[in-house]
Amino acid sequence: MTAPRLLVLQPSQSDPLAKLGEWLEAEGVELHLVPLKEEPAPASLDGYQGVICLGGEMGALDDLEHPWLADARRLLSSAVSQSLPTLAICLGAQLLAVATGGQVRRGPQGPEVGVLLVAKRDAAGMDPLFADLPFTPDVLQFHSDEVHVLPPSAEHLAASPKYPNQAFRVGSSAYGLQFHIETTPEIVLNWAAKDPESAACARPTDFDLDFLAEAHRDFEEVWQPFVARFAKLVRGELSPAGCLGTQLPLV
Repeated sequence: MTAPRLLVLQPSQSDPLAKLGEWLEAEGVELHLVPLKEEPAPASLDGYQGVICLGGEMGALDDLEHPWLADARRLLSSAVSQSLPTLAICLGAQLLAVATGGQVRRGPQGPEVGVLLVAKRDAAGMDPLFADLPFTPDVLQFHSDEVHVLPPSAEHLAASPKYPNQAFRVGSSAYGLQFHIETTPEIVLNWAAKDPESAACARPTDFDLDFLAEAHRDFEEVWQPFVARFAKLVRGELSPAGCLGTQLPLV
């Protein structure tokens, strides 16, 4: 049986696949990584069974400095229209939102940074990827922009007190996560060193190496099974979310 192939869009070298890549490869998924600053994005999604879009330090609409952002949005929009399983993280989630009719802005409450909790929304209980998550899973936050308005018909799956649109699904199988699940302690420490102003918004202990190592063990316990479910979605072994719309009473 041929391994399913995922297109991985990487906007920044500072946010690699890291643990996410390890988890997907352990599930038998083939990964085609495209560093968008260095390689042109594919013209289409032919030959791919899913899409990953990672994070980066740029904004979702910074096309003047990063013209390839338009290609990322085009491919994410195409993935949604083709019902391809898609996982978009941080900047990726913002690109997915904009590509499908949502809005992104600079977060009015300042950066959201550190090891924090998000809370599942009611719709998560019926979602094939989110249903089995703990009610308040730990995540790694490091962003200054927010998804201000979700795309029309998007399902809201998780929130935080500071910025409510933390996770959402567009269509049957395209997921946006404002937070990070792919990091290692070393990646997080590198971000803090490069952006000390944002890092200062977190608790000082959040950048202690031992604390980060323990936090990442907790992340793995929760998010590796989540990624395994995403791989099942890619392989066609897990049914995507049902059609949205009003449920009529049976008579």
